[in-house]
Amino acid sequence: MSEGTPITMTAQGLRVPDFPIIPHIIGDGSGPDIWRAAQRVIDAAVSAAYGDARRLVWQEVLAGQKAYDQLNTWLPQSTLDAFRSLLVGIKGPLTTPVGGGIRSLNVALRQGLDLYCCVRPVRYFKGIETPVKDPSLVDMVIFRENTEDIYAGVELQSGTPEAQTFFNWLSDCFPKLANKVRFPDTSGFGVKPVSREGTERLVRAAIQYAVAHRRPSVTLVHKGNIMKFTEGAFRDWGYELARREFGAEPIGKGPWCRLPNGIVIKDCICDAFLQEILIHPKDHSVIATLNLNGDYCSDALAAQVGGIGIAPGANINYKTGHAVFEATHGTAPALAGLDKANPCSFLLSAEMMLRYIGWHEAADRIVSAIEKAIADKQVTADLAEMIPGAASLSTSAFGDALIARLA
Repeated sequence: MSEGTPITMTAQGLRVPDFPIIPHIIGDGSGPDIWRAAQRVIDAAVSAAYGDARRLVWQEVLAGQKAYDQLNTWLPQSTLDAFRSLLVGIKGPLTTPVGGGIRSLNVALRQGLDLYCCVRPVRYFKGIETPVKDPSLVDMVIFRENTEDIYAGVELQSGTPEAQTFFNWLSDCFPKLANKVRFPDTSGFGVKPVSREGTERLVRAAIQYAVAHRRPSVTLVHKGNIMKFTEGAFRDWGYELARREFGAEPIGKGPWCRLPNGIVIKDCICDAFLQEILIHPKDHSVIATLNLNGDYCSDALAAQVGGIGIAPGANINYKTGHAVFEATHGTAPALAGLDKANPCSFLLSAEMMLRYIGWHEAADRIVSAIEKAIADKQVTADLAEMIPGAASLSTSAFGDALIARLA
């Protein structure tokens, strides 16, 4: 660790040294296989771009099964402290404990570090056959709110004194609402918090991204026709922010508006949006949505371009600079130790991390290498099933193939 220097946050943004310390979680299940291949590719891409002038200094931190086996805890405080002090890190897939403990390690990391933006780019790599007619039309970046909504975890279990107390309070204070609970004696309860502050920082980040990357539109995806005071408020607060902070002007008589630079701010009900991404994918570019909607939409979009195995993700707090990049798929325990898993989700998340710290030349090399390997039909087994005539490579051999194409 002494040979590296932490990334810091200044008033001007991230200050990234030439040898930044990057905390990383290897992950569970297929995570070790993915990490071994991906680390070699990432390091080779940085070396190809900058020679000896820059290097990532990796620092392993523990979470998941490895942490539990060694320290008897699924998420050590030292891991949270490392991500908090070093600002930028990356992680593999983690097991969610069954029967007790943390509800989700991923959610615990996001909430513990207030990583309010889950950023999920979805794009197509030429040569992959997918279920849709023209997957190349899909080019979207999802900004999913990470800390509120159903995933806040405000739940009461059916049959517990807490659930009964909640229902009694609801009956006393809001009898009309209590009457809507059809089977109160066996109901569990969940609270769906959606705040103006949480909405505004998420939508602000989405619009800023659209401006910086010259994207044509931002779509607010919601279920405000039914949940009027949570998801409907999300939509209304999003439009208000666009008008107040970005100078958006109305388009016609509806709520849609346009920024001075031409970016359109619009909205779509979430069930209709799942049709839109199939029928009119070109009409949507940057997506801002709440937590649960974002979970559904990001996986549905990934399926349109080849699956979650090539879907990267990032969890970011743009104010503090904290960011944890992650493979978005599960642990795939059936593949553990077999050297068969696809490292592309992890690698493309690393590509996002490199861009976040300003190392675009190395990021470009990773994307180019993946494009070339797919074009040459040199891929792992999951992708080989979607590329006619492709060779099915092991994880490590695929890593070698990518390194050979980094120049």
